[in-house]
Amino acid sequence: MDLYAAQLRRWNPRINLVSAATLDDLAGRHLADSAQIASVIEPDGHWVDLGSGGGLPGIVLSILWQDLGVRLTLVESDRRKAAFLRQMIRELSLSRVRVLAERIESVDPLAADNISARALASLTNLMPYLVRHLAPDGRAWLMKGRSWAEELEAARRGWAFTCRSHTSRTDPDAAILEVSRPSHA
Repeated sequence: MDLYAAQLRRWNPRINLVSAATLDDLAGRHLADSAQIASVIEPDGHWVDLGSGGGLPGIVLSILWQDLGVRLTLVESDRRKAAFLRQMIRELSLSRVRVLAERIESVDPLAADNISARALASLTNLMPYLVRHLAPDGRAWLMKGRSWAEELEAARRGWAFTCRSHTSRTDPDAAILEVSRPSHA
């Protein structure tokens, strides 16, 4: 994790992987926040991280789950960020991780057992991606900020889905939303 954090700091001025204002609290704001998914789920099968950016939470989870046989696919349309992700995969010897440098809506359906997304889009805007890329019995783990309850309410107006909220360990006002069975309402 230290090597990843050092490289994230090194690459960030060139390609804006995370907000420069948050680099001083990289460990708490980004790494611990991303790692908390690992405390909520026992991973299996194929995991997809949508809008991976600088690898949060995808690279963090792949480091934590390196010996568990979980396959991870990181989807990131920004080619510079995808290059960073590939470099991290090589440097960290993350053999069960691949990067798709494409737009989420352009990627062939992935039939993911689990999907994660952090700071990507509103819950309403994430729903089409979940419908497209989740396996029928799959679950999404969506890291949402302080307005998560409002996002949940708005999404329920146009979508049917099951949702369980897990209080964030790094921000008591934030949540990880566990979403399954999404469909149009």
